[in-house]
Amino acid sequence: MILTACTTNNSQQASSAASQGAPTNEATVSRIIDGDTFVAMTSAGEKTIRLLNVDTPETKDPNAPVECLGPEATAALEQLLPVGSVVRLELDEEPTDKYGRTLAGVFDASGTLINAEVARQGMGIPMLVEPNRKFYPPVEEAFEEARTRAVGLNSTAIACLPAQQVEKAVAAVETITALPLQESTSGLDKANTGLVTALATIAALKTASAAKSKVEWAAQPPATLAALVSRLDSSATAATARQTAIKGKKKSLADAAAAAKVARVKAEAAAKAAAVKAAADAAAAAEARAASEAAAAAEAERIRNLPPVYVPPAPPVYVPPAAPAPVTDPYPGYTGPRCYAPGGKTWRPCG
Repeated sequence: MILTACTTNNSQQASSAASQGAPTNEATVSRIIDGDTFVAMTSAGEKTIRLLNVDTPETKDPNAPVECLGPEATAALEQLLPVGSVVRLELDEEPTDKYGRTLAGVFDASGTLINAEVARQGMGIPMLVEPNRKFYPPVEEAFEEARTRAVGLNSTAIACLPAQQVEKAVAAVETITALPLQESTSGLDKANTGLVTALATIAALKTASAAKSKVEWAAQPPATLAALVSRLDSSATAATARQTAIKGKKKSLADAAAAAKVARVKAEAAAKAAAVKAAADAAAAAEARAASEAAAAAEAERIRNLPPVYVPPAPPVYVPPAAPAPVTDPYPGYTGPRCYAPGGKTWRPCG
């Protein structure tokens, strides 16, 4: 798809020019395929009709998910072109595309250009594929009206649209970076996983914004896209900075854990050595105590087996000699020599 700007802004003039001398066919709507394609019965049989110069979000691509507002765009076309309604088809330079679909401007019974109405509801964007540009001006004008009213692809309240997707991705990063760094490896890993997911989302959104391959991104004005990309870049920078901080914090925790382990091992070794020394000291003390007790017992036994100690008899108690009994003078008045009898107790006058 090639989207270009067009200098014509008068939708009435463009519609009038499209109807002058252009091939015109009536058709009856059979069923709606998606927001810009339907099947109708024509004079040449059943045909698949592709609305010219408008592109709606994809719903039928088997290789891609349903795009934002794709089902809503289909429902909008079902309202604009009820099954059984009669429409007028106006062709441009190339009447069919490579898929064999009829390329046409589609007018309902009141003369309303359905291609432009889809854009006016914000369900499709102007699309220019040369040389078919006949209905581009009214579609572009209608989409500018939808943009002014902020409806459909221009809404600020639909979660799957770019602005809201960008805000969601940015909020995911801000939620993580607003919190202090966790003090556990598991908490840091959880935060980093959230940042990895957010960065992947940011990268996908930037890719989508650059490619504009999805209608919701192609619908954004250049200035809006630039602002969204700038917001994504700032958020990615913040996320990357936090990842660096997380890496540093994890290293600090790992270093602290390693140091604590070394200290613990040293403490355990010291405690073990102290226990061994205490056990050795206790054993030595017990051995010394046992030796001392054995020596004491041996000494006691030796003493017990010694012969009795000789104790000399005590000397007789000294008894002083009795004082001699007074000699009775058998010879009163005798003063001559005395002859004592043996023992000196008695005497007699010597003659």
